[in-house]
Amino acid sequence: MRLYRDRAVVLRQHKLGEADRIVTLLTREHGLVRAVAKGVRRTRSKFGSRLEPFAHIDVQLHAGRNLDIVTQVVSIDALGSDIVRDYGRYTCACAILETAERLAGEERAPAPVLHRLTVGALRAVADGLRPRELVLDAYLLRAMGTAGWAPALT
Repeated sequence: MRLYRDRAVVLRQHKLGEADRIVTLLTREHGLVRAVAKGVRRTRSKFGSRLEPFAHIDVQLHAGRNLDIVTQVVSIDALGSDIVRDYGRYTCACAILETAERLAGEERAPAPVLHRLTVGALRAVADGLRPRELVLDAYLLRAMGTAGWAPALT
């Protein structure tokens, strides 16, 4: 039984069966991870809304063959509540999550810089102190740079 703990951003989720979900996480030490959250769709779920997109969490996972299993979740930042109130923030944050998933590369390849950039960009969008378009543009340029696709702006 191999358990590990990591900080993660929830990128997306898919329904699985009647009560479960598959969540895609961008973790700091293990990169892109797909995991099953058992019973999360039940009303008395122990996970609650902590596995919704835009959530910054501390998660404990049990390593499986194809998919890991979520065993424990602690919320670090519930960014989703501030993001989903405004459609502009929501679309910007969705673009950030989609970019993070595409640039993360292979599953389980460590991506600490991309994780840090994604969390920072989501916090900036949720705060609303800076124009969301500038936050998105800055994120895209920096994330592409970490993936090796930095544009030449000279």
